[in-house]
Amino acid sequence: MEREQTLLRQAQDRLANIAKIPSLKKGQSIKKMLKEKGISRRDFMKWAGAMTAMLSLPASFTPLTAKAAEVADRLPVIWLHLAECTGCSESLLRSDGPGIASLIFDYISLEYHETIMAAAGYQAEENLESAIERYKGRYVLMVEGGVPTGLEGQYLTIGAHGNTGLANAKLASENAAAIFAIGTCSSFGGIQAAHPNPTAAKPLSEVTNKPVINVPGCPPSEKNIVGNVIHFLLFGTLPQLDAFNRPKWAYGLRIHDLCERRGHFDAGEFVQRFGDEGAKNGYCLYKVGCKGPYTFNNCSKLRFNSHTSWPIQAGHGCIGCSEPNFWDTMGPFEEPLASKLYNAPLFKGADRTADNIGITLLGAAAIGMAAHAVLSNFRKDKE
Repeated sequence: MEREQTLLRQAQDRLANIAKIPSLKKGQSIKKMLKEKGISRRDFMKWAGAMTAMLSLPASFTPLTAKAAEVADRLPVIWLHLAECTGCSESLLRSDGPGIASLIFDYISLEYHETIMAAAGYQAEENLESAIERYKGRYVLMVEGGVPTGLEGQYLTIGAHGNTGLANAKLASENAAAIFAIGTCSSFGGIQAAHPNPTAAKPLSEVTNKPVINVPGCPPSEKNIVGNVIHFLLFGTLPQLDAFNRPKWAYGLRIHDLCERRGHFDAGEFVQRFGDEGAKNGYCLYKVGCKGPYTFNNCSKLRFNSHTSWPIQAGHGCIGCSEPNFWDTMGPFEEPLASKLYNAPLFKGADRTADNIGITLLGAAAIGMAAHAVLSNFRKDKE
């Protein structure tokens, strides 16, 4: 309780100091923007409560989470695109009915984002250089895409001056207040770094000596992206991270732990091939390649497409896209890993048992039922 009160005071003081900084969005406010979008204060506070829970914070932080969103326009953001498909930006920005998380990101002062900014050519490069200089030590850097390092980065050149993505990433990282690698390509190299990796693509963390928070996924949920911004606004520090520098509040549990098909796994009920009776009955997808037992993410809670569904609900197994080197280690995507070793810290070889555990549990249940039947018959005989 005392620790909670200390954290509350720290967050209150930090937000009060941020609120003193002049707004970067002149004539706008979060309240005005939400009202224009038809979102009530009640809905906004419900969102703040859900975001607070997602960040694994006590409910008492809900008003502060709302306050953090309200002062988000004081936070300059620089978003770089390197070797990627823009899918992470699409996940955040493309929606038929934008959620509050997406709207919050619209409200943030996005100083540079190649996909959505109007500037081009020399003007665009000037915007980037100006933002880095003007907000030195204050801006949040978000990088989407792996970093080609072969030929000194010449595999990826950007803008009128032909700067390399490698040079831009290093320059922008140098004076950032916080750095987020958005998506699996930036976090771990992605498909660009898959064997044989002809461009020598690397994750962002390997080209800068600054701390990098990885937000993997192909793509990650927009809530995982915005949630990290909210956490930074609240505390100004790194969240608790796992062995791969992923926030534990988002990547602390396996897909398998909260999967709606988990009961079928435990009962030994598996889809044997797509379209069979098991598939129609919603059985576990492990035998047709689901990598949920080895993948850490919160997809089953957040879902996609306006939170209506996610791959496993739709009938296809998880492909492990938020794990390091998943293009090389998780394939083929529609076959189980079986006895392959997966070298996750502390869980080396854990996947060996995943294919058998359902049958084992089912067998144990059958033994228990048989024992119960024997005992019942024995009692009847005695009577």
